[in-house]
Amino acid sequence: MIIMGVDPGIAITGYAVLDYSRDRFKVIDFGAVTTDSKTPLPLRLKQLFNQLDDIIKTTAPEQFALEQLFFNKNVRTALTVGHARGVAMLCAARAGLEVFEYTPLQVKQAVVGEGRADKGQVQFMVRALLSLREAPSPDDVADALAVAICHSYHCGVSGVGFR
Repeated sequence: MIIMGVDPGIAITGYAVLDYSRDRFKVIDFGAVTTDSKTPLPLRLKQLFNQLDDIIKTTAPEQFALEQLFFNKNVRTALTVGHARGVAMLCAARAGLEVFEYTPLQVKQAVVGEGRADKGQVQFMVRALLSLREAPSPDDVADALAVAICHSYHCGVSGVGFR
């Protein structure tokens, strides 16, 4: 099963595409879609859409998982992240993919075993679980990989995790 995980943001959107088969993960692709803060918001959203749409077309995921927006005291930041989430959902829907959403707590619990884990712990466990040479960076990319791993556990794709 090919799973795409996304950690949405307007400046940086992390993405990851994993193939899970025979009780193993294989990394297909991961990285970050970035936009320039000097670019008007509508054009940034268009850039995000075009790049995520291309990634979906290239990697052909069967499942699409997204990190839910957590409460943010900065309303402006929350709104722009919400716009990015909407773009990601639109890309998934356009490709005929159902969208699965997970809270940051669920993702951390699935990957680290502790819902209050810090970013470094998530990066360390993602690196270990996927046998990566280096910890994925920036945090948004590690989070996208973690979302994809979490989804596989939640769906019972792998033999471990939670339901």
